[in-house]
Amino acid sequence: MLYWSAVFLVIALISAAFGFFGIAAEAGWIAKILFFAFLVLAIVSFVFGRRPRAL
Repeated sequence: MLYWSAVFLVIALISAAFGFFGIAAEAGWIAKILFFAFLVLAIVSFVFGRRPRAL
């Protein structure tokens, strides 16, 4: 998921450099959503993945 966030960020930067601001805005929005989703899932994984097993 972090990979796709980086891909959409690069697409946004390239399209903004060429003047396609509509595409840049949408790609930047998608990159932001994917990045925050990655952060939430990573935090949940760290919290619930570190618990010791009950016997």
